[in-house]
Amino acid sequence: MVLTGTFDGPVALYLASVATLLAGLAAQWTLVRRQSPRKGEAAPEPVVLPAPFSGRWTALNSPATKVPSHTHSHAQTYAIDVLRSGPDAAPEPPFTWLWPPVRRPERYPSFGEPLSAPAAGTVVMAEDRCRDHLTRMSLPGLVLLVLEGFARSQGASRHLLGNHVTLDLGDGVYAVLAHLRRGSLRVGVGDRVAAGQQLGECGNSGNSSHPHLHYQLMDGPDVRTARGLPFAWRYRDVAGAERTGVPANTEEFTPEAPTDRPTDDPAG
Repeated sequence: MVLTGTFDGPVALYLASVATLLAGLAAQWTLVRRQSPRKGEAAPEPVVLPAPFSGRWTALNSPATKVPSHTHSHAQTYAIDVLRSGPDAAPEPPFTWLWPPVRRPERYPSFGEPLSAPAAGTVVMAEDRCRDHLTRMSLPGLVLLVLEGFARSQGASRHLLGNHVTLDLGDGVYAVLAHLRRGSLRVGVGDRVAAGQQLGECGNSGNSSHPHLHYQLMDGPDVRTARGLPFAWRYRDVAGAERTGVPANTEEFTPEAPTDRPTDDPAG
C-alpha cells in the first residue's frame, strides 16, 4: 500500500510518535557519548569519603561489579544503589511475577532512613517536590519502569533523580543523593553543611523501582554535563573485616561512621 496526500488522523499520530522516539534515542546516545570517560584517559583515583548513612546496607548496581554501573549519561558511570538490610531492619517484600503489581513504599525498610552529608560542602541543588510513587517490584512493574525511565530521561533531571541533593564538596567534586522522600529535605540551595549533617531521608521518587539511595560523585554541578567520578567508602563486610573501596553487587556492609561527625549545626 502506498500512502499519498497529506498525513492525518492515526497515520499522523503514528509518524509523530516514531519521530519523537527516534529523537529521544538520538538525544540519549549523544548524552552518553558526551559524558563517557575520554578515550585513552585513565580513571581518576577514587575519592575516599564516609558513606552518607549508617547501619547495614546492601549494594546494587555497583561500580565494583561493572563500569559503567548504570550508564555514562547523567554522570552515572560510577554510581551505586544501596538498600537498608540486616538483622536490625524489617524484611523487604519479595519480588512478584504478577501480584501484587505494586506496593506502597512504606512497606520497605529503606523508606525514611536518614541520609547525611559525606563531607562538608555547599548545597548547589535541592529538589523536594516529587512524589514517592508506588513500587515497581513485579514483572508488570518492571515493564512500566523501563517505559517510565525512557520518558523521564527526556525531561528535566528531577524526573530521573526525583527528590535529590547535590553538594559541592570542593576541589571539583560534587556528590548527588537521589530518590529522596518528599518533604524530608532539611537543607536548601546555598546552605553550608557539615560532614555527617542530616540532609533528608531515603524515599522512592524519580526513576526508582523501590525505596533505595542512589549515590554518585561527579566533576561538575549539573548531571547533564558532568562526568562521573569514582569513590571509595570505609566499611566492614559481614565477616567484620575492614575494607576501603566499594562493595560489590548484593554485598552486605556496614559503613564506618565519620570520626568528626558533628551536630546538625554546620557552624558547630
